[in-house]
Amino acid sequence: MTTDSRGVSRFHSISFRRRMSRLIALVLLIVFSIVFAIPFLWMILTSLKSLEEVYQRTVLPQSLHFENYLLALTQIPFLRYTWNTIVITVLCVLGTVVSSSMVAYSMSKVKWRGKKYLFPIIVGTMMIPYQVTLIPLYMIWNKLGLIGTIAPLVVPAFFGGPYYIFLLRQFFKTIPDSLLEAATIDGAGELRVFLQIMIPLCKPALASVAIFTFLGTWSDFMGPMLYLNSQDSYTLSIGLQAFLQQHYVQWGILMAASAIFTIPIIILFFFAQKYFIEGITVTGMKA
Repeated sequence: MTTDSRGVSRFHSISFRRRMSRLIALVLLIVFSIVFAIPFLWMILTSLKSLEEVYQRTVLPQSLHFENYLLALTQIPFLRYTWNTIVITVLCVLGTVVSSSMVAYSMSKVKWRGKKYLFPIIVGTMMIPYQVTLIPLYMIWNKLGLIGTIAPLVVPAFFGGPYYIFLLRQFFKTIPDSLLEAATIDGAGELRVFLQIMIPLCKPALASVAIFTFLGTWSDFMGPMLYLNSQDSYTLSIGLQAFLQQHYVQWGILMAASAIFTIPIIILFFFAQKYFIEGITVTGMKA
């Protein structure tokens, strides 16, 4: 066999292995996608069944009961729960983005004594489990007389999140210091540099922080369960749980309400996945 034929054979062998590896990866992705989609599909199918069909455990409904979605909006105070959830989520997203970006900017671009000691402490707090601080925090909010309000759920967001501070700091460090120095020479202060230079340049990272915060707050169950004790202030997660605990559970209506509950998350994923992936990719480029 000549050298050229051996080279061609080796090329075809490498090409075949690459195609096989891509095929295997594609098959695994499809299989795992189906596995993760099964609970969501089961929820949609259950929301379109009658109560008799639910207890018969049939896979497909014999007839589509779209009235379950209308009943979910009337039998459950769904609109009130939705409004409460939106208010808490918007305030948490706003507070987290503003406070975390300011702290991350000071930790990466502002020169001041002690930041190299304070930043490891901030990052180290991520290793403290939420359950450890649960009771002390509850006692503090109880002493302040704020149990039953949204303050315990919203106010901490305006003091930054350790993970988001770390994420934004990694992004800020990818921005050249010469750009900020040029703005300072032109007479811009720290606030102007932060608002007019840093913020426009870090939109992908801010979008990632906003998405993470939205997902965590929208579907949060533990926080509202601890601090909200009035049905008028319930969020969707607590409201659906209260409906589930009734003596006679109408599973079709509950699944319809749960399906509506997931719509904002699905919409957010499709419209913001580009910024989410870009933000995560860029923030990991420089330590």
